[in-house]
Amino acid sequence: MAEALGKDGDGMRARAAHQVDFVQPKHGPNNLDEEPEQSKFDAPLHRKLKSRHLQMIAIGGIIGPGLLVGSGNALHLAGPAGILISFSIVGILVFFVMQSLGELATVIPVTGSFTEYSSRFVDDSLSFGLGWAYWYLWVTVLANEYNALSLVMGYWTEVVPQWAWILIFWVIFLVLSNLGILAYGEVEFWLSLIKVISLTVFFILAICISSGGIGDEVIGFKYWDKPGAFADSINGVARTFVIAGTLYAGTEMVGVTSGESSNPLKAVPKAIRQVFWRILIFYVGMMFFIGMLIPYDDDRLVSASSKTAKSPLTIALQDANIAPAAHLINGLIVISVISAGNGSLYVASRTLVYMGRTGKAPRLLGLTNKAGVPWVALLFSNLFACIAFISVSSNAGKLYEALITLSGVATFIVWAIICITHIRFRNALVAQGEDPSQLPFQAVWYPYGTYLALAVNVFLIFFQGYPAFLNPFSAEDFVVNYILLPVFVGLVVFWKFFKKTKWVKLEEMDIWTGRRDYGEAEVEAKRKSVLSRAINAKDGPTTVAGFQKFHRTQQYVQR
Repeated sequence: MAEALGKDGDGMRARAAHQVDFVQPKHGPNNLDEEPEQSKFDAPLHRKLKSRHLQMIAIGGIIGPGLLVGSGNALHLAGPAGILISFSIVGILVFFVMQSLGELATVIPVTGSFTEYSSRFVDDSLSFGLGWAYWYLWVTVLANEYNALSLVMGYWTEVVPQWAWILIFWVIFLVLSNLGILAYGEVEFWLSLIKVISLTVFFILAICISSGGIGDEVIGFKYWDKPGAFADSINGVARTFVIAGTLYAGTEMVGVTSGESSNPLKAVPKAIRQVFWRILIFYVGMMFFIGMLIPYDDDRLVSASSKTAKSPLTIALQDANIAPAAHLINGLIVISVISAGNGSLYVASRTLVYMGRTGKAPRLLGLTNKAGVPWVALLFSNLFACIAFISVSSNAGKLYEALITLSGVATFIVWAIICITHIRFRNALVAQGEDPSQLPFQAVWYPYGTYLALAVNVFLIFFQGYPAFLNPFSAEDFVVNYILLPVFVGLVVFWKFFKKTKWVKLEEMDIWTGRRDYGEAEVEAKRKSVLSRAINAKDGPTTVAGFQKFHRTQQYVQR
């Protein structure tokens, strides 16, 4: 048995031992002792992202158009104290979620990230539902970015129609994404740097404005007194929890990029450790300053004629008589939307690559060229984002809004599953006799922080659509806010019965494939030890030949 196991050369690409129901693919090798031939369209994704890229991608992922514009709606609903409370609480939630993801992505930096973790550590059916939900989340976000770009560009000129702007940026994003991972990293680095510098300048201006250094008066905290610190008491705070969760979406992007990082053991922990400060400075800091400079009952926050005019940054600078404020903020919004759209297409395509290579989507979607670019997944995701053209039609406006809103609950589902996979990973370490204290990056306050984040996420999954129950009850809002839940459950159940997947046992869980915190030889030995237990399991292959077939199939799929 040991001799037979030793013939399997490269186990680093083998998948979880529990997924024994795969059959030899028609496109795979005919001889189990032969390596599958790698075609020019099937090259692996390249690990070219450097530490500075991951740092700025992580930062840029949380400075999007939602923060620049959507924060105004949150202020209107909750008031200055209310948004501080809601964004701080959700910020704590995101911090613990990212701690969990950081621990996993540091030691097992794989392309599928938490979609793959859910397959290996929980159940393959959960991975199927999560993968499609996460892909849908990002293609609808991408569609929304196309729509936003067409609107903010229209602020400067109305000569170019809205549909033309969508088409122009559709082509730009597709071309840019096909240049390769290094080009994506460089573009995100510089766009994120511009966003960081711009917000830093705004914070400095906000201090000067509130203290009377710019403008006609000292503002201080006068808007906390009149009209008040809270817009609608606890109800306003509750309503902004969902907005806060939506605006924080994208912080988990660093987990996806870890699969293409040149040095994940160094880059991922560094990016994760800075999450707390990014949340504190950019999100909580933004809420603090706009709450000081703008009263929550300012009509411009909700009824202005354009996205730029609704931005609390624009309103604050205009009130301080900074003449080019609207143009400056519009430019910043354009940069933020381009960055967000570029990132959305990246995450959506990488999710499809994993799904295609593991049989959860057509294999064609997992193909890459020699440069490691998943061109089919990029094209397919970008084509689906063409639902943005629906927004051009006034008759289809409601349909477009519904499609975008459907993705809202997906964020909380993803975060909850990240917590679940982390808990399962830790339990498996103990069950297999490993010491969690030896991990290169350990989630702080585990298990309390992880369980807290899981509980809050589950609460928000069901709470996010509660406005539909307010008097009068809105059946339309109820369906839009909750329809993704039964769809997600349906996907999981479908894959469970179709593939007859099994709940992964802790003792047989593959916590070794792709590990970076041990030497290759040690990882291989530990992986084989776990796989050998699966051979003797009730639902595992019972012969050496069966094991070899399983292993070779998984190795091919991971290509």
